[in-house]
Amino acid sequence: MNLRLENVTHRYGEVEVLRGIDLDIPTGKIVCIVGPSGCGKSTLLRLIGGLEQPDGGRIVQVGDPPADSLNPLTYIFQDFALLPWRSVERNVSLVLEDHALPAGRAGAIIDDVLARTKLSDFRAALPKQLSGGMKQRVAIARALAVNPAVMLMDEPLSALDSQTRELLMDDLIALWDRTPFTAVYVTHNLAEAVRLGHAIVVLSRRPGTIREVVAIDRPLTERAFDDAELEAHQKHLWTVMREEARAADAELLDA
Repeated sequence: MNLRLENVTHRYGEVEVLRGIDLDIPTGKIVCIVGPSGCGKSTLLRLIGGLEQPDGGRIVQVGDPPADSLNPLTYIFQDFALLPWRSVERNVSLVLEDHALPAGRAGAIIDDVLARTKLSDFRAALPKQLSGGMKQRVAIARALAVNPAVMLMDEPLSALDSQTRELLMDDLIALWDRTPFTAVYVTHNLAEAVRLGHAIVVLSRRPGTIREVVAIDRPLTERAFDDAELEAHQKHLWTVMREEARAADAELLDA
């Protein structure tokens, strides 16, 4: 299932947040959204996920989700959104409980996603017993459990230290390499964007419009954190964004 955004516009009262967004999100690709603070990145993700409706334009699902998809669109948040009284296994099982699956089928799904996210040995642990990186793995496992057509990832690594962030990027790449998934990935971190994105969409400051879409053709598994080509892409993105990022920060300070 592909997603297509056609001339999407959105306002909050008198404030125009997004204007004229045209974008294709192809199956099996990770599309990263970057831009200055306040440019509408998270708003765009909410519109894609159906949490809000655009004031203009439309968002179209092209084709059908996978036959065994329990939830075509699912979120991964930066704050993990785990229930502290539930174990790792029961946090994952939460998203399956409204689907009336046979016990054996639900158990097989949970076993599979815990194995894929390296959490099998921690299935009985509570969130308070886990590191930040492990908590985010639980959130990723929970999203994978419903086999979504598109994962909507709102700065999923921003709450983690740099070392843990690198490890989680490796994990995401390994997951994608095993079973390519479709994702819209919002981030402030340009290093994350060039490491994970097949395409990187640069939004202008508010009202957010698409300044540029940068495609990176290299396989995800061949991208290293100290890669010179990726550093060049990162510098280019910052060149495109720098002046608007400075202006956006000045606006926030004035506000």
